[in-house]
Amino acid sequence: MREPLTGEPVRPFRIEVADGVLEDLRSRLARTRWPEAECVDDWSQGMPLAYTRELADYWANEYDWRSREAALNRFDQFITEIDGLDIHFIHQRSPHEDAFPLLITHGWPGSIVEFHKVIEPLTDPTAHGGRAEDAFHVVCPSLPGYGFSGKPARTGWGVERIARAWEALMLRLGYDRYGAQGGDWGAAVTTQIGRNGNHCAAIHLNMPVGAPGELDNPTEEEKAALAALSHHRKWGTGYSKQQSTRPQTVGYGLVDSPVGQLAWIVEKFWAWADCDGHPENAFTRDELLDNVMLYWVTGTAASSARLYWESFRAWRGGARVEVPTGVAAFPKELLKAPRTWCEPSYNITHWTDMPRGGHFAAFEQPELFVGDLRAFFATVR
Repeated sequence: MREPLTGEPVRPFRIEVADGVLEDLRSRLARTRWPEAECVDDWSQGMPLAYTRELADYWANEYDWRSREAALNRFDQFITEIDGLDIHFIHQRSPHEDAFPLLITHGWPGSIVEFHKVIEPLTDPTAHGGRAEDAFHVVCPSLPGYGFSGKPARTGWGVERIARAWEALMLRLGYDRYGAQGGDWGAAVTTQIGRNGNHCAAIHLNMPVGAPGELDNPTEEEKAALAALSHHRKWGTGYSKQQSTRPQTVGYGLVDSPVGQLAWIVEKFWAWADCDGHPENAFTRDELLDNVMLYWVTGTAASSARLYWESFRAWRGGARVEVPTGVAAFPKELLKAPRTWCEPSYNITHWTDMPRGGHFAAFEQPELFVGDLRAFFATVR
């Protein structure tokens, strides 16, 4: 196995955004230079002006960051240096000592905020409709360049390096056997962790990496997946093209303008969530803004986008994952790969077709998400 990476000891962390950062935010929101309205009556040209102004006004005048900050601080948080970079993470231990260690990784445009509804049911199942034997010790890191983790100053922090860093983190926390879970970039990192093997016993994904093979006679499911993939490539990849080629350029506008950062992120929650045409059908305003805040207060628009520049081509390819793999397939997933496309890449031992939910699985459907993790990891504990 690879030798664990070295670094500083684990040190406690609390989210404490300075008053001046919040005052600056309100000032910038008040001085927003607005564009004219879109020329359509839907979201096809981007986030509509009327809703953007409404949400920005709520952000400036009603949203209470201090209460939201306190809610996030109910989780135990830490920072440790790995391979020369500070990594922020939640480490919530279960009251059940025999709990199974579980590493959960977010993606873009998400954050640790995505998991605030599932951490307590996972760590304390007897208080949330489960059994003691369902318990997990949960570790949720912030990706390099995201949230309160450090921003890489040199190239090289791609999916493979993050996977090695996450292994080092789990070993540093004393977990020599663990499971891993992820969606979006978290799925890519988790896939690489599973591919590496080492101390990871099994992985669970809500966006597995799968590609069509030779489709001489595609099934109806495969036809639908191909149509969705074609539509996404035509209409939904502008953000990724920009972030994978010129992350620095897009960062100037997003780090400088809170409304720009808001629209860049919330439009994806509209497009990728199972929200029936409006993001607030799946999330509260506070939840949407909690996630935006983790990009705004940390100024991480450019540093988070660089993960695309570093790793976009690594999303597919590589050796097959041989550790047991569970998949929760949500119907409104951004790229919903049929099982037949995923089996060449994974040792799939558990597959659940979910009745509802989209790309932000733990955020949108926490009960379904928790139930599937309990069911799958019961087979490998």
